Amino acid sequence: MNFQDFDIPTLPRNHKQSGWLTVSTRADGGEWRLPLLYVTGRQPGPTLVVTAAVHGDEYEGVEAIPSVYEQVEPNSLRGTLVMLPICNMPAYEAALRSSPVDGLNLARVFPGAVQGSITQRIAYWITQRLLRHATFYIDLHSGGATYNIPTLIGYICDPGDVGQRSLAGARAFGAPILWGHPLPLAPGRTVSAATGLGVPSLYTEAPGGGYARPDDVRCFTDGVLNVMKHLGMLEGSPQPRATTHHLFGDGNLDQVIAADVAGYFRATVALLEEVKVGQRVGTIRDPFGNLLQNVCADQDGIVIMLRRFHRVHVGDGLVHLTAQV
Repeated sequence: MNFQDFDIPTLPRNHKQSGWLTVSTRADGGEWRLPLLYVTGRQPGPTLVVTAAVHGDEYEGVEAIPSVYEQVEPNSLRGTLVMLPICNMPAYEAALRSSPVDGLNLARVFPGAVQGSITQRIAYWITQRLLRHATFYIDLHSGGATYNIPTLIGYICDPGDVGQRSLAGARAFGAPILWGHPLPLAPGRTVSAATGLGVPSLYTEAPGGGYARPDDVRCFTDGVLNVMKHLGMLEGSPQPRATTHHLFGDGNLDQVIAADVAGYFRATVALLEEVKVGQRVGTIRDPFGNLLQNVCADQDGIVIMLRRFHRVHVGDGLVHLTAQV
């Protein structure tokens, strides 16, 4: 089926199906397609949209979504569950964060463009055919190959309806760390597109590293099912994991402490460590071990992201700090 022809409101009730959504043609004469899994309950109700692999090197959601699908049956569901386990197929095929076809980062081009490149078209049809019809949205991310991030659930922090529903969903999801982001969100994200449509949303992070830890897959699987219970789509009450940290910040991982020089980076702090402005959080050295740069905290805060790759070029992101609620 062409993605543009997929229509959530007209899906048959009491149905479970998987298949492919075609976005565009490929240079080899084939098609760029995205895998789709959906379940509709016997009774109408909320529509939950879940996506993963918006970055092609993030695998937790790729594994968690089929697990959710396996556990949800039409006769036990109220409403509609629609899931894309791989959104960025060009990047996923190449095991890269961004698309090797057009060089774009799918998580920075939403709401996309109908006549754009493959990445922009994927963003457009996800926005138009999925997010526009969602009651609630969850985007499953991790640190990928490059960044180390603790397992967390990010939510919209705002006193309005969207923010309050997002916070309630985050608490139901049950990751050990909650990270709230005030409006306005940085543009181009899946969650900023959802927020613009008035849809409450969540996103996850996890350590990543080019593989998926089984416990993170379980956390994401249980988290989606917990949100479905919270929304009244499934019977039962959410069983969230205990919260260890509740953090607050803009969540913009494009704005981080960056390398001023090229060399070998070594962090001197750990994830979730509290640091003070001016404190050394890492070093960059040359191949002879000579110190090139002391990397220092630009604010008081909690370490929420550390670069995983030791080799760095000028401008590479190294560390991100955020505040505690």
